[in-house]
Amino acid sequence: MSGRILQPGEIEAAANIPPFLNLPGRDLFTVRAARLRQLANGHPLAGYLQLVAALCDAQQEVLDNPPPLPGPAPESLTRSREHGMPPIAFEALVRADGWLAALDALLARIDVPANAAVADALNQLKTADAAQRKTWGVGLLSGQFDLLPPAIAPFVGAALQVAFSHWLLALPEGSIVENDAKVLCPACGSPPVIGMIRHRGKHNGLRYLACSLCSCEWHYVRLKCSHCQESKHLAYLSLDREGVKGEEAPIRAESCPNCQGYLKHCYLEFDTQAEAQADDLASLDLDVRVSEEGYLRRAPNLLLAPGGE
Repeated sequence: MSGRILQPGEIEAAANIPPFLNLPGRDLFTVRAARLRQLANGHPLAGYLQLVAALCDAQQEVLDNPPPLPGPAPESLTRSREHGMPPIAFEALVRADGWLAALDALLARIDVPANAAVADALNQLKTADAAQRKTWGVGLLSGQFDLLPPAIAPFVGAALQVAFSHWLLALPEGSIVENDAKVLCPACGSPPVIGMIRHRGKHNGLRYLACSLCSCEWHYVRLKCSHCQESKHLAYLSLDREGVKGEEAPIRAESCPNCQGYLKHCYLEFDTQAEAQADDLASLDLDVRVSEEGYLRRAPNLLLAPGGE
C-alpha cells in the first residue's frame, strides 16, 4: 500500500473538525434588544420592532433573576446523552409546569402599553390557568397556531425562550451531542429560525442553524436544504438594495425546489451586527418576496404573531 507520512501542520488540518456548537452568551436578550432598536430606525415596522425590543429587555431581566424553573432531572439528562437525544426536549418540557414561572415573571415586568389589542392579550395571559397556558405553549411550539390567539403568541414564545435558554445555559458540559435529526436543534429539538454564515476564527465560513426556541446554534453543512436535506438545485434569493450586489446581500433565502421550502440566512461577512431573531423579524419583506415565488417558510419565529392570508 502506497502513501506518505503527514507532516506537522497537515495532521492538525486533517483533524480540523468544525466546532459543532455555538452557544449564546448570558446577555443574549440584551444583544437582541439592541439589534432590534438599531434595525427599527427608519423601518416600516419600527413600532413592532420597538415593542419586541422592550419584550427582550424583560426577557433579559427574567434570565438574570430567574424564578425557580425546574427542568429535566439528572437521570433524564443521562438517558438523553446515552441515546443521542436533545437534553431539554421541548415536547416533554412544554407540557410540564416548569416554564410557567417564567411567563409570570415576564408578565410582571412588561408595562401594559396603550395599544388595546396588546393590553387585552396580556390580560388574557394573566387570567388564564396553567392548563390553558400549557395548551397555548404546545400549540405554538408544535406549529398548531389555531390553538392560541395570535396576539398572545409573542408573549408565550418569549416566556418559553427564557425558560429554554435558562435550561440550555445550565446544562453540564457534554450534555448536547450530535444526533440523526441534523435539521433540528440538538439541545431542545426545535427547528431553526434562520441560518448564520459566520466569518471569524474557527467558525469562519461555517453555517450554523440558530434555534427558534433556546438560541443554541449548531453546525450544518452548506449547500444542503435545512428542511429535506436535498443538495440539488438550491437557489439563493435576496432583495435588491441600492449599491449592493446580490452575492453581497447580508440576508438571503436559500430555497429548495425539492420540498418547496426556504430558510433565510444572515451573512455576517456583510453585516457583522446581525442577530438571528432580530434580523429575521426585520426582513419580513424578503419572506413576502420568496412566498410570491411559491416557496413555504419552514422556520418559526416565536416572537412573531402567526397570521393568515
